[in-house]
Amino acid sequence: MEEQQNWKETLRQMLNDDLIQMTLSGSKDADRAGKVKIRPVLLKGELMFQETLYRGTQVFHKNFTTQEMFPRLTEYMEILFRQAQIQGTDYEAVILVSRKGKVTVKKKKAAMESGNTPKRQQTLSHNRTKKYILPEGEPVDFLVGLGVQTPDGKVISAKYDKFRQINRYLEFVEDVLDKLPKDRRIRIIDFGCGKSYLTFALYYYLHQIQGREISVTGLDLKEDVILHCNRLAEELHYDQLHFEQGDINGYKGTDAVDMVVSLHACDTATDYALEKA
Repeated sequence: MEEQQNWKETLRQMLNDDLIQMTLSGSKDADRAGKVKIRPVLLKGELMFQETLYRGTQVFHKNFTTQEMFPRLTEYMEILFRQAQIQGTDYEAVILVSRKGKVTVKKKKAAMESGNTPKRQQTLSHNRTKKYILPEGEPVDFLVGLGVQTPDGKVISAKYDKFRQINRYLEFVEDVLDKLPKDRRIRIIDFGCGKSYLTFALYYYLHQIQGREISVTGLDLKEDVILHCNRLAEELHYDQLHFEQGDINGYKGTDAVDMVVSLHACDTATDYALEKA
């Protein structure tokens, strides 16, 4: 492997669409982050970099532009992590930080298959094709808690349609993100939340990924469902997500909200939800 002296410039050059994934490990402070993964994603035609931060049993996703990601990466390597493993379409690299702070970057070309095609070219194409906001193979705490994923991030086959539905739903939320207030807490109600897959997804996307201050209430008639959802929200430390048992038509919990959600409401519930909204 060839050693590179200017590690920051090398790192900057790797932040493009040839990158497949970076994995930062060897944390000096597990309470801040035990591990971080970074991969390129295309959002509305713009190249972004999705950071997946692992802290204990919690997983946080957030998207950054190239200009935002670079100083964040350099800070990680200077302060928090001792190693970065990097995979590109035609290269692989490793950044090592010694205990004395010396940084070494080693980079080599990826192994080639017949026809001189990089082995990882097809993998990157696969990642772009999916374009999931919550990507496959990476555990998300609420998806694990609701039985959509296994603890290692694998989508359970019987729940794959639900996994796709959740991601499609978040694309709709992404489309209206700019219309939500930025200078105060966002107030949201989910009428007829049911098992609350989408309520948890809404909270996770807006608060964990987008970093917005929000308060979400889920309302449903079924007492056992409400108890289960409140218990899970508490376990996940989703402090501004809570569930109430009640009827949409008689709900008087607030006079003003920024968003009302109601999906698959039964009988006249949809009419009541529209009226309340």
